[in-house]
Amino acid sequence: MNRKTQSDKTGQGMESLGLIPRRIVLKLGSAVLTRPGDERLDENLIDDIAMSVSRLFDEGREVIIVTSGAVAAGKGLLRIPRRSASIPEKQALAAVGQSRLMQVYSMHFERYGRNIAQLLLTRDDMDDRRRYLNTNYAMEKLLSLGVVPIINENDTTTVDELRFGDNDGLSAMVAAKMKAEFLIILSDVDGLYDKDPRTNPDARLITRVEKVTPAIEAMAANPPSRLGAGGMRSKIEAARSATLAGTWACICCGKKPGILGDLFAGRCPGTLFVPDSQKNLSGRERWIAFGKAGTNRWLVLDDGARKALVEGKKSLLAVGIRDVRGNFERGDVVEIRDGEGLRLGCGLINFSSDEVRRIQGARSEDVKRILGQKEYNEVIHRDNMILFS
Repeated sequence: MNRKTQSDKTGQGMESLGLIPRRIVLKLGSAVLTRPGDERLDENLIDDIAMSVSRLFDEGREVIIVTSGAVAAGKGLLRIPRRSASIPEKQALAAVGQSRLMQVYSMHFERYGRNIAQLLLTRDDMDDRRRYLNTNYAMEKLLSLGVVPIINENDTTTVDELRFGDNDGLSAMVAAKMKAEFLIILSDVDGLYDKDPRTNPDARLITRVEKVTPAIEAMAANPPSRLGAGGMRSKIEAARSATLAGTWACICCGKKPGILGDLFAGRCPGTLFVPDSQKNLSGRERWIAFGKAGTNRWLVLDDGARKALVEGKKSLLAVGIRDVRGNFERGDVVEIRDGEGLRLGCGLINFSSDEVRRIQGARSEDVKRILGQKEYNEVIHRDNMILFS
């Protein structure tokens, strides 16, 4: 990238967006990091990123990179044909490609006087409280030393139940748990469109989203690119998660030279997502809000329980539970939804899924008779619960 494309102070101009971030999480997908022709790493683009990120550090900001690209890098090195790989093949490609990916990052960041650090994570590393804290402490120390943490999911050893699903979700979780003010998701498209721009020439770019509504989610039905694992839907979900934690988010095209310079000069080149200004979560609350809760494990509440939680600020009791979805153990983080499927929040649960199914709809005085014992009066205590709005 030509240095003249950036202002001397890349942070100047962001005030026009209502945002002055000190800590940023930058997500780079495979489709951004690789060349379209041969699927090898695009080193010119990586150098562009390294220069821009190094400049942000020079200004006193902190950047955590969440990267994809290990499998794609492995394909490029081994000259694997363009076809879908089996899980063992992807694990092998990730093992080969990860070292190459980090070598390229290291080489380009060194050009701008920056060291990098590699962190390979699984879902359990963020869900387990002790491992999460250890990871948090390590990243805080790296940032204080001026080192750029570069995070990837551990594709070589990860199995389905431990996956984040894609690095969009991982980036949102890192942004929330590391108290970042800004999540930047670089994609191979300009942002969120009201229609699929590949098939609709009149598609309009949505430049600002105040809240992720069902209508916004419906715009994100575009399928992922061939190299990417997510697609626009997963990016919208990541933006939604980040904004719920009070973090700004932006989806923009990482293929454009100087994209970070434009963004930090106040010229938002994509779709900006405005955070919930009322959220000021503690570290423990962030861990709960982005813990082991997924789309396959939640509780469905009746109207009375919903009102008690949202308006009365009460704990969740068994009597207000209408249905249980998925399987979980005591101490897991489980989503809370109303009868229409709206996500109300999440919390640390005091009973297993089997136990909740047995006591759902029961009064507190009947729980001991049903289960043979009662350690807790609440299914989820108010102190261990986060409501999204």
